[in-house]
Amino acid sequence: MRQAVSTSSAPAAIGPYSQAITVPVAGTLLFLSGQIPLDPATGALVPGGIEAQTRQVFANIGEILKAAGASFDSVVSATVYVADMKDFAKVNEIYATYFSSPAPARATVQVARLPKDALVEIQVTAAI
Repeated sequence: MRQAVSTSSAPAAIGPYSQAITVPVAGTLLFLSGQIPLDPATGALVPGGIEAQTRQVFANIGEILKAAGASFDSVVSATVYVADMKDFAKVNEIYATYFSSPAPARATVQVARLPKDALVEIQVTAAI
């Protein structure tokens, strides 16, 4: 469904994302709210640092996508918020395992603080 747009006249992607993505407009767009690493059973942040928190965020996103009849292959854009850009490589490594090629368009930013003092928050948009 998604197709990458790429040009050598702009900087190449430096991670598992595309410069841009095109999708047919006949479908429905699904906008997920930013997800932080909360355990859905307890409502508490998961312990274990950036890796555990990133995996929980993706588990939460996966469940919401599933509820909408979508999957990670439906995701066309993502925004990743990290509390510390030093965690970027670890987040990026886990992020790459969830998306097939072409990867969604993406932005990653360091923020001063996230809800409940989470280390990572991810928001995605999917075309279904």
